[in-house]
Amino acid sequence: MPKLLRELKAFYKKEGREHLPWRKTKDPYKILVSELMLQQTQVERVIPFYNRFLKTFPSARALARAPLSRVLQHWQGLGYNRRAKFLHQAAKILTREGWRGQKLPGVGPYTAGAVAAFAFNKPEVFIETNIRTVFFHHLFQGESLEVGDNELLPLVAEALKKSKMQPRDFYAGLMDYGSYLKKQGVRLNNKSKHYTKQSTFEGSARQLRGAILRELLKKTLTLAQLIKNLSPRTKGEIERELKRLQTDGLLLRRGRHWTAAE
Repeated sequence: MPKLLRELKAFYKKEGREHLPWRKTKDPYKILVSELMLQQTQVERVIPFYNRFLKTFPSARALARAPLSRVLQHWQGLGYNRRAKFLHQAAKILTREGWRGQKLPGVGPYTAGAVAAFAFNKPEVFIETNIRTVFFHHLFQGESLEVGDNELLPLVAEALKKSKMQPRDFYAGLMDYGSYLKKQGVRLNNKSKHYTKQSTFEGSARQLRGAILRELLKKTLTLAQLIKNLSPRTKGEIERELKRLQTDGLLLRRGRHWTAAE
């Protein structure tokens, strides 16, 4: 643990990613936007989306007032479009009730902890992929066993307390250090019991869902038109993903026509 903290502090002091736009704010709404965008998406890809999104929707109230279809249009290119819907729903709750610790859609323990730490500087204990990398690299490198987050969380809590760092700096440092270790070839997250390898995007159902939504954000279409526009994807594939998008609340069906949710 002492070596981990020494290297963490030295790295963060010298190499901390202070240029990241969400590091320059304590606004919980803006931090929530960044955290949802960063889920399963690389930091450098998120930056331009984050800046454009906040230019259009600078507050939870502005986002809550917008139709979902407009929110989805501004989310295009980031993928995992349910995140946009969750953020839109969260904005409505926050506009109505404020930040009173209520449960928000799409916000699990990690995201809630990250918002609490970065916006309010609260000493919450949470974990994500870069944090896991740091702890595996320093404390579990030579071991072959799989380690669960329930084993890592007490170590994170101990490190936070012993570091005497502000919570927002502690977690920013861990994430920056973990990202750096990964770029240096450190690949240890398969030691985690929670590790899952991301499936290939090309030709996937996820890619098809994105393509369907992109088409329907342009205009209302029938199934036959979608099949023509999305060739060589099959009718069965398209029907299956249409139903999934409808279940997720991202699409509406009106008779023979499909359209993006409003």
